[in-house]
Amino acid sequence: MTPKPSFRALDMTLIAMFAALMAIGANITSWAPFLVIGGVPITLQTFFCLFAGAVLGRRLGAFAMIVYMLVGLVGAPVFAQFSGGFSMVVRPTFGFILSYILAAYITGWIVEKGSPSPSVVRFVVAALIGMIINYVIGTNWMFLAYKYWGQAPEGFSYSMAWAWMLVPLPKDIILSIVAGVISPRIYASLRKSFAANRHAA
Repeated sequence: MTPKPSFRALDMTLIAMFAALMAIGANITSWAPFLVIGGVPITLQTFFCLFAGAVLGRRLGAFAMIVYMLVGLVGAPVFAQFSGGFSMVVRPTFGFILSYILAAYITGWIVEKGSPSPSVVRFVVAALIGMIINYVIGTNWMFLAYKYWGQAPEGFSYSMAWAWMLVPLPKDIILSIVAGVISPRIYASLRKSFAANRHAA
């Protein structure tokens, strides 16, 4: 039986770094209020999630999102509006936090299928598919939360839940493409670093 690869210092550093970037991305408007456009905050969580999957690969990218989620659930104020705690599980937006794990994993998996030299197109497609996963899981969780245990707005419906997502959609499409375009060189550099670490071990 082949032993499962363990986490090395570089792996743990990258996981921690992307978990921290997720926390920054969730609250970027606290430091950059100009990113609130028309009353809509431009958060960067989806961007950093997809970026993590693209450059770290499915395994480390997903673990970075798991660490981010767990840190928030134990009470650290790393979610949007500096929120945290286990009570977040019942909030309508928790589905988006949960979706980051699968979105990063699938993004990384698609990129790795193109190894050893994935094309920019593959990175962009992987990021866009990851974004779709983020929206599908997050929006459906939001609908169920409002419908069954939250206080839904009057006249709330499944179509209304998706209509709300039309506001951040253009931003997330653009940022997904950006994540796909800037990832290839970082991905290649990290692959070399990972290889060097394996040989040094």
